[in-house]
This record gives sequence, structure tokens and C-alpha cells, in this order.
Amino acid sequence: MLKVDDLTVAYDNVPVFTDLSVHFAKGKITGIIGPNGAGKSTLIKGALGLVRHTGKATLDGAAVTHVRKKIAYVEQRAALDLTFPISVFEVVLTGTYGKLGLFKSPGHKEKELANDALKQVNLSEFKNRQIGELSGGQLQRVFVARAIVQQADVVILDEPFVGIDVKSENEIMNVLRGWRDSGKSIIVVHHDLNKVAAYFDDLLIMNHGIIAHGPVETVYTKENVSHAFSADLSAVLFNQNTEAK
Repeated sequence: MLKVDDLTVAYDNVPVFTDLSVHFAKGKITGIIGPNGAGKSTLIKGALGLVRHTGKATLDGAAVTHVRKKIAYVEQRAALDLTFPISVFEVVLTGTYGKLGLFKSPGHKEKELANDALKQVNLSEFKNRQIGELSGGQLQRVFVARAIVQQADVVILDEPFVGIDVKSENEIMNVLRGWRDSGKSIIVVHHDLNKVAAYFDDLLIMNHGIIAHGPVETVYTKENVSHAFSADLSAVLFNQNTEAK
């Protein structure tokens, strides 16, 4: 289990959140939602030790900083340099580096893992393409394939569905559900509120702290969404859901 205890993160001495505590269960896909600037990505970066923070994060009792190899992190595509001269296959292969010994290069086993991961996301024919030549959806599937070869216990994805096609979104969700069914913890920072109920088992609603956390069917309510976002958005969203039924 991934646990975050008393986490505080501030930028320019302004806290994003203070003393935040939450746990993410094994065998669940947990969505994290909230308005822009609510601290969703900051929570992930703080837990992984990627930004200055106080508090701690542990995985099965061990400090996350000591077991980072057990966690796969797929960051936002906007943070990546797509002009870097690296192929799709090479990107996926970098996911094997964490488990290689010092100064060791990927061998036959690692290359087979990379090829198999590309098959799982239906990108084998693109293996020799430079990453900048791919569509947004194809590129996101490449990073999911990289996470596959890491063989991690926890997989964290930050806004994986922004600007991608429906085919890629469905294929990524199929991979996530497979991971969940194998007992992994899956955490997804998400923006599309209309798909929350269909995609997630658990839900964390944030706005500079935790508004609600738990099973989707109990947490994803008009009141909680109103509290985190706005009453107007909540009314529109839940009226639409009611009419769709």
C-alpha cells in the first residue's frame, strides 16, 4: 500500500496543501480529480520526492525514496522534449534500466520485454519512429509501454488522457484494468469528470487538500463536486448523469 502522511508542499512559501494524509489501495484504480491548481500533480510529485516537501510517503512500510524502482511514474506529456532523437523502442527500453546493474546494458531479455509491451499497446509497427513523429495518443501509449516493462507494483499517471484519441484512451484503460486485476495500485490524475464513474474504483477529490476520498459510488456526489469545483458545474454534471439514466 502506498501511504502519504502529513505531506506539506509550498511554492514560493505559499502552501499548496498542508498535512495531507491519504493511502492508495492495492488492486484498485484510484482517480484524483480537482480544479486546476488544486494540487493534484503536486501531491504525486511530493509523494515521489520530486519537489521539496515535509511529511513522508511509504510503500508497504518502506520509504518511497528507498523503493522507487517499485513505482512507475508517467508524467504529463507537456513536460517532455519531443525533439530528442530517440525512437519509440528506445523509449520503452529505458523502462528496464532501473533493474539493471551498474554499467549494464539491456540484453535480449529486456528487448523482448520492450517488444512485448509495444504489442500490448498496439504500437509494434511504430517501434523505429522518432517520438516526435507520433500523435498524442500514440505517444501516450509509448509511455504506458515503458511503464509496462518497469514491472512496478504502483503505477502513477498524470493526466494520461489529455488530447488523445478515443482508441488510445480505450487501449490505455485496458492496460490499467489488467494491472489492477493483477493486484497493482494504479493512480491516475484525471480531468474528464464525465468518465469518473466508468474508469475508477476509488476517487480522491482535491482542492488544496482532500475534499473526499473513498469508493467512487460514495465519494462522487453532487455535494463533493460542488465543494471542490463549483455549484454550477456540479448541477450541470449531475443533471446530465440523471438525464442519461
